[in-house]
Amino acid sequence: MDLPKQTLIFTYGTLKRGFPNHPLMQDLISRNDAIFLGTHLTLQPYPLVCGPHGIPYLINLPGKDHRVRGELYSVAARGLARLDDLEGLAIGHYERLPIRVVRDPNGDGVVSAEAYYAHRSFGEALWERNRREGLSEYSESDGRRYVKRQDRPHQGRGILEDVRLFVASSADGN
Repeated sequence: MDLPKQTLIFTYGTLKRGFPNHPLMQDLISRNDAIFLGTHLTLQPYPLVCGPHGIPYLINLPGKDHRVRGELYSVAARGLARLDDLEGLAIGHYERLPIRVVRDPNGDGVVSAEAYYAHRSFGEALWERNRREGLSEYSESDGRRYVKRQDRPHQGRGILEDVRLFVASSADGN
């Protein structure tokens, strides 16, 4: 009997345990579509910033900023489709790309996985908007700033328009 294909997914934001979108991961685990593999750290530094609505974004600029702490999951294809939907892959909100992570801060036990990065069309602009200052971990206080999709003021806009407006605004609010 063949086992279903699994993809290793590194989560660094709202999908982590104790954060607003973790119920989706819990549902995947309860349906045997995901397995929690533990906390991990990116092998290389990456920028991790918060955008509009307190949404965390990993920026695909390896070698810049901090090594990022998050969680690693093994996810079946059915679960991956649900994650891709949450992350807005079809509309260009995030893109799922390779990343290397380690369980040990010394860099032992390198694992190849995938992560959801800010889409390349705006990722670097988000990094600039955050004054090239990122986080090493999306914390509880960062998570409290997150606004769930159904609670966001829409005014006829989608998330990509919100990102564009956020990037166009200055970091000091002017």
